[in-house]
Formats: sequence, structure tokens, C-alpha cells
Amino acid sequence: MLGMISFSLNLSPVSAALKHGQITPTELCQKCLSLIKKTKFLNAYITVSEEVALKQAEESEKRYKQGQSLGDLDGIPVAVKDNFSTSGIETTCASNMLKGYIPPYNATVVQKLLDQGALLMGKTNLDEFAMGSGSTDGVFGAVKNPWSYSKQHREKRPLNWLIAGGSSGGSAAAVAALTSISPAPFFKIFISFSFVGVLRHGLTEYLVPELSGEVRSLWSQAADLFESQGAKVIEVSLPHTLYSIVCYHVLCTSEVASNMARFDGLQYGHRSAISVSTEAMYAATRREGFNDVVRGRILSGNFFLLKENYENYFIKAQKVRRLIVNDFLNVFNSGVDVLLTPTTLSEAVPYAEFIKEDNRTRSAQDDIFTQAVNMAGLPAVSIPVALSKQGLPVGLQLIGRAFCDQQLLTIAKWFEKQVQFPIIQLQEFMDDYSSVLDNQKLTSVSLQQ
Repeated sequence: MLGMISFSLNLSPVSAALKHGQITPTELCQKCLSLIKKTKFLNAYITVSEEVALKQAEESEKRYKQGQSLGDLDGIPVAVKDNFSTSGIETTCASNMLKGYIPPYNATVVQKLLDQGALLMGKTNLDEFAMGSGSTDGVFGAVKNPWSYSKQHREKRPLNWLIAGGSSGGSAAAVAALTSISPAPFFKIFISFSFVGVLRHGLTEYLVPELSGEVRSLWSQAADLFESQGAKVIEVSLPHTLYSIVCYHVLCTSEVASNMARFDGLQYGHRSAISVSTEAMYAATRREGFNDVVRGRILSGNFFLLKENYENYFIKAQKVRRLIVNDFLNVFNSGVDVLLTPTTLSEAVPYAEFIKEDNRTRSAQDDIFTQAVNMAGLPAVSIPVALSKQGLPVGLQLIGRAFCDQQLLTIAKWFEKQVQFPIIQLQEFMDDYSSVLDNQKLTSVSLQQ
């Protein structure tokens, strides 16, 4: 029973098995820890909190024996993206700036999970300070997409590892590789889950030339599925979403410039050894601590916030954001309940292809369907719907009304059941290479045999 349960991606049956004593929190935790070690080559985790997780599992087990379970999350393994503070556990944001930093407190969302008895397996990899769309720019190296090594993909083409999407690629890879029941918290994770594998129909603006034929076809098939089950499917227009990427760039970099001012080498984090002057130490600390992407966003943000530029850039971007919000309001007020869109332009691409473009260009391309949702402050979820001809996940996005999360998730759950997305087939790979992985001889030559 242990083997079947631990390989489920669905929280509900795992939680039920824990409650009925079919598996103990310690057994489940140990199985996940074993898988984390076997899939270390994916680079999904920055820190594995083995001792913490086992201690939490032991405490959870005692509660179950005493009939005092804390709820559905008690004993459930979770992984936390490494830009959320975890008390007593290193939090790096995948940056030299925070290497070695151990927070004295938990982020609110982390604390809420722990209060419900969740088991913290570790901290997952990401783009530095969550700035990117491939999980390739962190100081700890790129995250490899588990589907690169799946039986489904390897049967279609030679092994050539793929990106996991970003900036939450580590979280997505951790779940896809079955090392965690759920990533927590979710933050800019739509792209990651589209690459890694999660009414009404629009949108005319989303029919861009770069959209792959396979994604376009699956989008249409999904709309037909909804219609066949009684939903009314129509095309709608969100004219200002075309400007969401530019709008986001101005607003995000402005916030980055303000927010990152705290990293000065004085309070916490990295501090340069250069001490000619305070100003020199500040400059050297930030040069050594941040990568080019982060420094570039800080510079852009400071430019937009200059007194002579503030009205023309920051204020104007806020006005455009309001137009984007109004586009969605107009559509939902017309009677539309949910919007169905692609999540990404295509399936996951090989790492070698991805890095041919700079971070900003890639982010603009990959965020094209998801960024408007952030600008409008709406709930959305990406559902993996099918495997491409290359045996890789393709996802579609559902966007709901503001504060109508329950309705959105109900529709998403129904849709998920209808499409019956296949579970990743990694066991054969793990068996074939278990001796290699245990010895940590993780060379590309070994994996390509």
C-alpha cells in the first residue's frame, strides 16, 4: 500500500490513507526523502530538511494515534519555494546575497501549513529572487524538468534535458518527481506547471502567431469539451491585455528597486570585504550579491522612479493596469463565468535552446498568457491537459472572477477529471539508474546510455 499511496499526486487519497492508518506519516516522509535523493540530479531542492521533516512526521504520528489529527494536511509532505522565510532553515532566494541566511521566523503561509501538521521536506530551487521564467538563473544552477527523463518523452526523442519553467521550477519539479504531495506556497507557478505537468472560451488577443499548433488544437478541443457538457462557449475581447508585459515590466522593476534597497550589506545577508568607504561597500556588496538579471531590474526600476520619469512611466503603467482590470471586469460582468486560455506558447524547450535568449526576452515570451492575470489580481489555475507529440505536458489556464476561487477550483477539478492527464513514468528510469544516483555520479554521459 505504501508504494501506491506515495506515488499519488492527489492530496485527498493520501490524507485519507493517513487517517485510516494505511500508511504512517513517518513511512510517507521516508519514501519522499528517498525519492528526493534518487532525483537529486534534477536540482529541484536547494535545501532538504530531512531531520525537521522526520521530527514533524513523528509528532504527526503521535497525533494520529491519539485521535487528535490537525486536519487534512496533517502528515502531508510539502516543499516550500526558497524565497519564503522558514525559521531555522536557510532561505537563499537562490542568490549569493542570502547564502547562509537563516530567518528567525516563518512566512505567514509557511506557518499556516505547519500549524495544520504539514511536513516540510525542504526548500525548492528557483530563478534568483524569482526573476525569470525558466529556473535557470539561480546561483545553485538550473532545474531539470523531470519529464526530460520520463518514459513518455524518451520514447519520442533522444534524451536532451528540458527546462522546468519558472520562476518556480524547483517546486514544479519536486511535485512532478513525486518527492512532495504539494508545492507550497504557489508563486508565479503557472508556467512551471504547464511545462512540468495543472464556461466560456476566449480570447481573441491570445491567438498570437507564436502559439504552437498543438497548443491551439488542445485549446479548441477543451472548448469543445466544455460545450459538449452544456457550457456556452463564446469568444471575448480583452484589448488592453496586449500591454500587460510592458506594464508589468515598469511596475515590477519599480517595486524591485524599492524592495531590494534593504540589501545593503549592513543588516543581514552578504557583505563585501571592500571597506574603502560606506558607498564603496554598498556598491560592491550588491555587485557581488546579485546576478545580472536582478541588477538590471533594480537599475530599470530606479530609472522609472526618477522624478523626471515618474509620471511618464510609473503613473502611466498604473493607468494601463487599470484598463486591463476593466477589460476583465467588462467580460465577467457580461455574464462570463470562466475564461479558458493557453498557459504557454508551447511545450517545454531544451535548456540549450532556452538560454539562446536573454532573461527578459524569455520572460516576456513565456509570461504572455499569464501576466495579465497578475495585473488584474484574479485567481487562475493551469491544468495539464495532454502530452504533446514529443511526450511532454501541455497546459491550459482557467481564469476566474475576483474572489470566486471556489467556483474556479470546482470547474478546474471537473476539467482535470475529464482530461485524465497521465502520471509521469519515472520508475523505470529510477530503477535503471538507482545505483548511479545513490553514488551521486550524475554525469550526462551516464544518463544518456
